[in-house]
Amino acid sequence: MSEFAELELNEAKRQIGSMLRKLEKCVPKLRDGTAQRALAVRRVEALKISLALIERDLNGYLKESV
Repeated sequence: MSEFAELELNEAKRQIGSMLRKLEKCVPKLRDGTAQRALAVRRVEALKISLALIERDLNGYLKESV
């Protein structure tokens, strides 16, 4: 299982979700072909992956507690 407590994972999920929503609003305003847009798109993908991994860990906590 994870080395992080369930409370820590939930807080991280909340914070990452907030960053993701803000970044997704910003991406359409950036011009195609710019480094800023490419970086923002990569960050969106990385944040989505991190949320999925946190969710997987949280589901592991649920299975352990049942």
